[in-house]
Amino acid sequence: MQKNSIKKTRKQNPHTNQLGKVLIADDEEIFLNSTADLLRREGFYCDCVQDANAGIIKLKSNQYDVLITDIRMPGNPNLEFIKALPRLAEGLSAILVTGYPSQNTAIDAIGLPVIAYLIKPVDFTQLLEYVLKAIDQTRFYRTVSNAKKTLETWRTGLASIEDGFKNSGAAKIDSSQKNFLDLTFAGVNAALADIRYILSDAPKQQSDAPVCHLFKCPRLSTLKAAVNETIDILEKTKSSFKSSELGKIRKKLEKISKNNLNN
Repeated sequence: MQKNSIKKTRKQNPHTNQLGKVLIADDEEIFLNSTADLLRREGFYCDCVQDANAGIIKLKSNQYDVLITDIRMPGNPNLEFIKALPRLAEGLSAILVTGYPSQNTAIDAIGLPVIAYLIKPVDFTQLLEYVLKAIDQTRFYRTVSNAKKTLETWRTGLASIEDGFKNSGAAKIDSSQKNFLDLTFAGVNAALADIRYILSDAPKQQSDAPVCHLFKCPRLSTLKAAVNETIDILEKTKSSFKSSELGKIRKKLEKISKNNLNN
């Protein structure tokens, strides 16, 4: 990858002017500042801290797309900072850098949300490639997680509507229920469109065996199960009352599940 090609090949975050938000944690000031400067020139937003405690404060108050962190720095003697990531910033991917590589730290990194283990001096072109992969992975996780939450909310609402029909014997959907279905389906459709966008864009940057094989990602399987469960609820609901709107929604979801969420 050519260093200056990044701005031509990557899409910016639609809500900012940056390609992604990076937190760099390292007590080596030269590496910290020079890496941040290089990433900023490429179009990334960077925050810098010099110890794990300051990093924790940043993670609690901001949302980042990737963490670049040294191993031997204050507050992180046994990778405590990385081990706390799932609690501090769920789904955030990390890149470990160190000037003192050891077999123990490499082994300890296995099973943690670490996408790369790099040895100083770090080649910036290589670091840049891993930053892109980490951002893709983090954003994919968040997109799937948000879509799953939207589906769960919709499933709960559908179950409530179904119970209401069973109890009241109503024959059609009232305006408030129809508005709920319309608005929530729009949210579901938008969330799945985001997943489709990521699935079509990320592999272009991750052709060399990404950490998470997106099309077989367990999180995507969970989402597909949620979509199919929603379809099942809609199928059961149609026997309780007549609704062309729900029938159309069920068919749309079936199409989405077949075309967007199949491996």
